[in-house]
Amino acid sequence: MAGKQASVLVQYIAVRGDLAEKWPMGAIIAQACHAATAVMHVFKDDPNTVQYLSDLDRMHKIILKVPNEGELNALVSVLESNNKDFKLWVEQPENYPTCLATKPYIKTEIQDYFKKFKLLK
Repeated sequence: MAGKQASVLVQYIAVRGDLAEKWPMGAIIAQACHAATAVMHVFKDDPNTVQYLSDLDRMHKIILKVPNEGELNALVSVLESNNKDFKLWVEQPENYPTCLATKPYIKTEIQDYFKKFKLLK
């Protein structure tokens, strides 16, 4: 079973916690959905995405809270510098980042970039 766990595909979604404290939960969920949908479209031909979408009943998403815009921007920089694919969702017309979603990755390849963040509650 350990081998199966090591190869599980996951999608991380990081939401700004400062917004989650002020906005209605429906608005936060909408932001996460926008980012998740957009990243799946952008990377629709990526082998991980194709595999992830081949078993819709077993998709695995991890929704985390990033404290604020500065921390979200820092996460963007880390992911970019490590060549990890994601979509930063920027709410319009306000033009500010609200969350990001990664394309599906094998959990062991991506989890370290997110380990300091807590689950969104």
